[in-house]
Amino acid sequence: MRASFRLGRVAGVPVGVNWSVLVIFALIWWGLAASQFPRSYPDRPVILYVLAGLVAAVVFFVGLLAHEVSHAIVAKRNGLEVGGITLWLFGGVAELRGEAKDPGAELRIAGIGPLVSFCIGLVFGAFAIILAQVGYRGLALGVLAWLAGINILLAVFNVLPAAPLDGGRLLRAGVWRWTGDRTKATVVAARAGWVFGALLIGLGLWQFLAGVGFGGLWLALIGWFLIGAAAMEERQARMGSALQGVRVGDVMTAQPQTVSADMTVADFVDRYLFAYRHSALPLTEDGGRPIGLVTLDRVRGIPPERRSATTLAEVACREEQLVLAKPDEQLNELLPRLNQCADGRALVVTEGQLVGIVSPSDISRAVQRGSLRDQMAGDRR
Repeated sequence: MRASFRLGRVAGVPVGVNWSVLVIFALIWWGLAASQFPRSYPDRPVILYVLAGLVAAVVFFVGLLAHEVSHAIVAKRNGLEVGGITLWLFGGVAELRGEAKDPGAELRIAGIGPLVSFCIGLVFGAFAIILAQVGYRGLALGVLAWLAGINILLAVFNVLPAAPLDGGRLLRAGVWRWTGDRTKATVVAARAGWVFGALLIGLGLWQFLAGVGFGGLWLALIGWFLIGAAAMEERQARMGSALQGVRVGDVMTAQPQTVSADMTVADFVDRYLFAYRHSALPLTEDGGRPIGLVTLDRVRGIPPERRSATTLAEVACREEQLVLAKPDEQLNELLPRLNQCADGRALVVTEGQLVGIVSPSDISRAVQRGSLRDQMAGDRR
């Protein structure tokens, strides 16, 4: 999930917001200001309902951010790189690059988020109880009570044992420790997520058809998202198993063809397009130092009338976006980094000089061979 705009950094981690957050933010604000607060605290000025709903929605998303930041901090302390945090329609996601080294690290990383949300809920609940005990019955009490309930609900929902929820990670940690097999643990958690998603879809459709309201459609949408995410996790786990022990140097295309950054798109299309057999070409300087990566898709996106005035450097994936790897690096460790540049390739370097390139086709062939290897090993057992 890509961020539409950046908020800055929290604990050294880039934080972004996807435009879809505006949808759920508006729904929460409207639901509180137009329905829940007027029903629970009637006869107040409309502006108070609007302000109370706004405050509650903002604080809720701050708490959601705290949930994700806690994941990021604990992940960094356990040796994982964190690419960023993005808030979106279904909450938030911390982009962890790599996998936990052991079940204990997985448990700590997954468990801290729900724990933070639960503690936030307890704090708001305690303030609400104090206000109620002294006889206060204003809108502030409603805001505190709602924030307490929603954060505790968020914590409980997230510990349900189904991937990609935090509870799915906890389930994976438990199965991993029990079996010693991370791939099997991931598959178990993913299939639990698939079942839970299917149940949510069924419940949501039943509520909608029974006339309970449009909330059923929201449940069905969440269930659909969980099924998709769980299926993706299972595919990634099986891919990781197939690539176990495979090095970047084993699958890369060695000594790839390169082009000059100063070449115009027009010259490339007219003179060199059919001379190259690859769809992605590194840009190099100083005898082999990679400074960019251009693909045929990027070239195709330049209108014909602009091609003579546009250089390959202007359309290429820039140097700071390149994914660089070493030949001896494990391919599994490279995969999470391939989304840093939209082109999905990695350039392989030795002492700063280009020696190879890894493309999706290279990885696909490696997965096929690894799967065949695992199948033959299983048949021998």
